[in-house]
Amino acid sequence: MTVVGHSSDPASPRFCDPRKSVAPVKRVLVSACLLGESVRYDGGHLFIDHPLIARWRDESRLVAVCPEMAGGLPVPRPAAETLGGDGRGVLDGVARVIARNGQDVSSAFVAGAEQALAVARRNHCVLALLAARSPSCGNRQIYDGSFTGQLIEGQGVTAALLERSGVRVFNQFELEDAERYLNTL
Repeated sequence: MTVVGHSSDPASPRFCDPRKSVAPVKRVLVSACLLGESVRYDGGHLFIDHPLIARWRDESRLVAVCPEMAGGLPVPRPAAETLGGDGRGVLDGVARVIARNGQDVSSAFVAGAEQALAVARRNHCVLALLAARSPSCGNRQIYDGSFTGQLIEGQGVTAALLERSGVRVFNQFELEDAERYLNTL
């Protein structure tokens, strides 16, 4: 877990005048791969070069996490997809996350989701910006488990746990929606 921003930021609690009342920063949990960290299954990333991300970084709002790595999976690792449902089903024990090599990695995905939720709570994250279509992070669609590129409606394991726990989840294609939501809080 990394809080992304400038350590000398005057809005940081470390540099605030304790006599002044300062509203806490509304933090955003974000998939580390979206910030350019090479943590995806293939060793790559999905860096987002967007002014909103840059502003949130400058405001020390971003808290980076890779649920799959937090769950103990290495980089690189075999691609994985959800079989028999989506992340909600994995959390309920009725679906599984299976790696391309046939290994059941459901327990690592659940452990990573629990770690991501703990990071979100510890850092007072009010929303999450996660990687679309990921078996961990997808918030609208995920791959169907056939490894043929077929998408189905559903959530990844981390997105499902965050939503169940009251953390609103957006993906990298919903940045403006995420900003509007943040501005309502």
